[in-house]
Amino acid sequence: MEIKGEQPALRDALLFLREWEDSRDYIEAHTSGSTGTPKKIRLLKSDMILSAMTTCSFFKIAGDSLLFLPLSPGYIAGKMMIVRAAFSGASLLVENPSNNPLKSDPGRDITLCAVVPSQLPSLLKSPYVGRIRNLIIGGAPLSPEYESVLAEHDFNAYVTYGMTETCSHVALRKTGEEYYHALSDISFSTDERGCLTINSAERSFKKLVTNDIVELMDSRTFKWKGRYDNVINTGGIKVFPEEIERKIASAVKERAFFITSRESSKWGREVVLVIEGKEVDADLAGKLEALLEKPERPKEIIYVSAIPRTLSGKIKRNFYPSIQ
Repeated sequence: MEIKGEQPALRDALLFLREWEDSRDYIEAHTSGSTGTPKKIRLLKSDMILSAMTTCSFFKIAGDSLLFLPLSPGYIAGKMMIVRAAFSGASLLVENPSNNPLKSDPGRDITLCAVVPSQLPSLLKSPYVGRIRNLIIGGAPLSPEYESVLAEHDFNAYVTYGMTETCSHVALRKTGEEYYHALSDISFSTDERGCLTINSAERSFKKLVTNDIVELMDSRTFKWKGRYDNVINTGGIKVFPEEIERKIASAVKERAFFITSRESSKWGREVVLVIEGKEVDADLAGKLEALLEKPERPKEIIYVSAIPRTLSGKIKRNFYPSIQ
C-alpha cells in the first residue's frame, strides 16, 4: 500500500493507519450527529475488514488500483477508504477536505473515489474527472438535479446507504435508479413500523434496526422512503418529507431547503417548507400545488438566512423550535 497527497491530509491518513495497525481489536469513531448529538463508538476491526472486502470485491479493487480520498479520516467514510487500500494493497491519493476536490492530475485512472454531495459541483468541473471509473456519494441526500447530471458522465456513480455503526455502506444505488442493492454479506427485512432491519451473519451487529422507512422488494433490495422520525401525520394521513422534497426540487431549483411540520389546531400537524435565502419566486406556492398531493402541500413557506448542517453536510431538520 502506498499513500500520497497533500498535507495535512496525508498526516491524518498516516495517523489513522497507525491506529489501524495497533494491537487493539477496535477503532474509535463518532456517529454523524444527523439525528442527535454525535456519539463516540467502537468499531471492530474485523467488521471493518469485512466491509472493505465486500466493497473491494464489488468495485474490483486490487493491488494495482488507485483510490482517491478528498474526505477527512475523522469520519467513517474516510476511515474506510484507508482500510480498503490497506486490505487490497491499492495506492491511496489523499487531498485536504474541501468543496474543490481533484485539483491535480492523479497520473492514472482512479478505481474508486468517495465524496459528499457538496463536492460534486467542483468535482464535475475538474479537468481530471475523466480519470474516475467509480464514484460513491454519501453523507447527505443527493439532489434530483445531480442524479441526472451524473448519468451524463462515463464513470459509474452510486449513492451509498449505511452508517457509522455498519462501517460505512451496506447497500448501493446506481444514480438514476430507485433501488438500493445489498453488499454480498448483507440481507434486509423490515420491522412492524416498516423500517429497515440490516442483517449479517458475519458482522458483529448481526441485526441492526434502523429508523428508515423503506419499500422492501426482496431480502436484498429496497426503495428508501424517508426517516421514521420525520414522518408527518397531517389530518390522519402520513406524508414523508423526503419524498416531498424530491417532488419539489425542480421548482425550488438550486436553493437549500427542507420540509418540516408544526402544530395545527385543524390538522394536528401541518407541512411547512423552509428555504435558505430570500424569496425570489412569488409564484412558488402555485408551482408546488401542481406538483404535490393536497396533504403534502406546505401551509407556509418560511425563508431563513442559513440552514444549519452537520459537519458531513446533512441538514439539521429540528433546529428551529419556533417552527416545530
